[in-house]
Amino acid sequence: MRPLLALALLCVAASAHAADALLSGAVRSAQGEKMGGVTVSAKPEGGTITTTVFTDESGEYFFPPLASGKYRVWAQALGYRTSRNPVDLSSSAKQDFTLARMTSAEAVYRQLPGHLMLASLPEDTPQDRRMKRLVRNDCTGCHTPSYPLQHRFDEAGWNAIIELMKNVNVGGTYVGKERKPAGLLDFHQKELAAYLARARGPRQSYANVRVGARPAGEPARAVFREYDLPLDPDAGLPADFVQNDGSDWSLGTPSVLIPGWGVHDAWLDAAGDIWFTCNLPNKRTTIGRIDGRSGEVKLIKIPGRGELAAQTHGMTRAPDGTLWFNVNPGRGGLAHLDPKTEKIDVYTPPEGMSPTGGATTVDWDGKGRIWVSAPDGALRFDPQTQTFTGYKSLTYKTPNGTGTTYGAAADRNGNGYWAEMQLDIVGVGDGASTGPVGQASEIRLAPVKEEMDRVAPEARKFYETYTQPDFNVPFPWAQGPRRMGTDKAGDVLWVGDSWGGSLARIDTVTRAVSYVKLPGDLQPYQVQVDGQHRPWTNLWGADRVMRYDPATGKWDAFELPTRGAEPRYLSLDERDGTMRVVIPYYRARKVAVMTLRSEAELGELKMKTRAR
Repeated sequence: MRPLLALALLCVAASAHAADALLSGAVRSAQGEKMGGVTVSAKPEGGTITTTVFTDESGEYFFPPLASGKYRVWAQALGYRTSRNPVDLSSSAKQDFTLARMTSAEAVYRQLPGHLMLASLPEDTPQDRRMKRLVRNDCTGCHTPSYPLQHRFDEAGWNAIIELMKNVNVGGTYVGKERKPAGLLDFHQKELAAYLARARGPRQSYANVRVGARPAGEPARAVFREYDLPLDPDAGLPADFVQNDGSDWSLGTPSVLIPGWGVHDAWLDAAGDIWFTCNLPNKRTTIGRIDGRSGEVKLIKIPGRGELAAQTHGMTRAPDGTLWFNVNPGRGGLAHLDPKTEKIDVYTPPEGMSPTGGATTVDWDGKGRIWVSAPDGALRFDPQTQTFTGYKSLTYKTPNGTGTTYGAAADRNGNGYWAEMQLDIVGVGDGASTGPVGQASEIRLAPVKEEMDRVAPEARKFYETYTQPDFNVPFPWAQGPRRMGTDKAGDVLWVGDSWGGSLARIDTVTRAVSYVKLPGDLQPYQVQVDGQHRPWTNLWGADRVMRYDPATGKWDAFELPTRGAEPRYLSLDERDGTMRVVIPYYRARKVAVMTLRSEAELGELKMKTRAR
């Protein structure tokens, strides 16, 4: 690893020259109270990298060294107006902020991340609790709740929105007569529209707003570097087209219709540069690289159909530092990239074997092989022999829906796993299999019993015959295994149960399954496991990353600086003893790198700052 990597990931450098200006200050309320856990961000004028820190328990903040120049600096906390000040960092500077409380409950509500908006919805009666679960699972199945709930409509308005949503697929495309409407939304449409009009109506909102505690302890020592991705130039839009990128919470959650690169998965390489996949149709990029120092973006195209670039989705970094990602230039395959040379090799499964596909995820096993999702199971690729082995889901087509593969993972013993999100099944591929067809088995997850018990008597008959059109309109009791990660130093598979609000812990030797609930019924997406056996998960509807410590049973929450980030993935980098978490923002079109500072590191920075 290059010796400058740790510094490069902490400094907001507009170029490669030395960065030694120190920015610090204090944040207080209008009443003079010290405010801990306040988010303070700095972005150089004309730059594309935003650095964010948090105030400590005494209300003070300390940035890592920044390049000299003019910056926009702002501080914000839920329930308070955003405070902004320009700063000239020709040398070290001190900038204090005073935050004034918001007087409008609706303005506070607009600031909220999705999980707090959901938490505020009425649940005083059994009927309210049933409707709240439908909103959580089926109205926000593939986007953050903060986008629709920041708006207010009467019953007719909410009814029109549900009418549209029951006729779109998971990708947001209107399917109309191509399939039947989503039955669950169709069945509950009238009562659901009435509930939402009562909770988020135009005249009066009964939402109970609670902002929660601000970051403290280790989460408050985090440093974020957020890298902007450029607009797609083929869209022909002005440079200032994006008026809300999520960095000012008072503006609410931005629209996902920002023309960009559909950043999905992302990893750091040994040089500190970030590589990301792109799963939206465009003419210029299959994957991209962000320079970790300057923020410059380089796009790499693998030709696809017609003039389009081949799309990709999942990515992993192998132990040798090279990157593997799925790619679809016409038939779904697997690609290998050496970040040093940028040489790309594409491997396509033979005819008769399933291509890569689904919500594709890529992972490596302890035997040096690569596993990748296929629509009806998983594929294993051996780089030495350049051969594929296919694994088929045992249960696939059922009366209640089709078990299309979502996430995939592999363990240190050479076995693979894939999630059938719609059926609450985890498929297992036997790593000892040889030849083109591998031996498969499955693990079934238990339903969320309390949600089964809440189903209204008049709805039970409907649910007995309900068929899910796709995974984002699930049964209320669904676990929804989404994307998963194995402990490469242990024998545990951690599965993000998106609807169940838990991590399923599966012993990869005995196959015993247990569940760890997330606080506040939060919804996990992807899981990665660090060197201390702790699973990390991104929450696409909560603007935060969570970490669980199995040794203590404790959860830690790390708040993202951007509202409506909607991350679909996270990756970990701890090669030099420093924990870095890479978080691609799907909705906000950015990639963030969160670096955790120790108490000693922050203490040393405080001493240097106060000595100047």
